[in-house]
Amino acid sequence: MEHAPIKLIVGLGNPGTSHRLDRHNVGFWFVDALAQRVGGNFRTEHKFQGEACRVDLEGHELRLLKPTTYMNRSGMSVQALASYLHIQAEQILVVHDDLDLPVGTLRLKRGGGAGGHNGVRDVITHLGPEFFRLRVGVGHPGQQEDVIDHVLERANREDEAKIIEALGDALDVLPILLGHGEQKAMHKLHSRGVVPKPHKKERGAAPDGAPDGETSDETPTPRPKSEG
Repeated sequence: MEHAPIKLIVGLGNPGTSHRLDRHNVGFWFVDALAQRVGGNFRTEHKFQGEACRVDLEGHELRLLKPTTYMNRSGMSVQALASYLHIQAEQILVVHDDLDLPVGTLRLKRGGGAGGHNGVRDVITHLGPEFFRLRVGVGHPGQQEDVIDHVLERANREDEAKIIEALGDALDVLPILLGHGEQKAMHKLHSRGVVPKPHKKERGAAPDGAPDGETSDETPTPRPKSEG
């Protein structure tokens, strides 16, 4: 059966207010936004070396985790909670920033290497590679020597808006992953921004406008899509 029952979603990041808005903390942003959307509240769990909460998303019980070990030692926290709850690696989704993807691009996959991400590398060390990853593009600064500063700084307003929009889209697709499996979720996420070709009889119609989103100077919060 293709569908994997995700039971734990981990957002990677660094603890502390000084890192709250860093590009490296987009994983934290995601799980914070998910908890806010469904009414969950994080609390410090010292035995798991992180902040955790339990939420229900459309009938699916999930645990959310923000390791407070700092990025390079994230695996210890993930392993501690996963072992306690008897959760297998393939039932875990890890959300993290990715330098190799354009800003605001999303990619979902299961397994593989660390791709140069130290937090993912440490999770692999502790759990093996078979967990799901949601990669959130933050762009590359161009020069390798600028990478550390890039991920440990806040993005400009335009890039931050793209990241926030992407995280909102990922939140909207999450129920598809939980209820219908990875292939449908991947198709939905990976086709973001692809404009379908108009039907021939509509060829002369003007495209719908899409107003730009706004960003907050305080907390980056993905916004739910309006329905209708």
